[in-house]
Amino acid sequence: MVLPKKQAKRSVTRSLIRHQAREALRRHAPALQAQGQVGADVDGWVLRLRAPFDKQQFPSAASEALKALVRQELDELWRRLTSPASEGGRSRKESSGKPLSAARGAA
Repeated sequence: MVLPKKQAKRSVTRSLIRHQAREALRRHAPALQAQGQVGADVDGWVLRLRAPFDKQQFPSAASEALKALVRQELDELWRRLTSPASEGGRSRKESSGKPLSAARGAA
């Protein structure tokens, strides 16, 4: 995981993201293996925080609202990964070029 201090200044926030990402991996990776999209030899995934969290919206470094947003974005990324390769004639690579929400971007 790449969680730069520039994007998440407080260690509490980086830790929250790290914990949520590990939990999302535990929840969603078995579905990918069951679909045959990845083999058993895949040890992990790359997650990179691309945009900071709005301090005005999330004044607490480990608030329940922040935890819910992180979980929601991670679940959306996993949903994209497990969805069929072509959606409306576009490949997964082409359709994933924009951020998930206006407030945040994730990779």
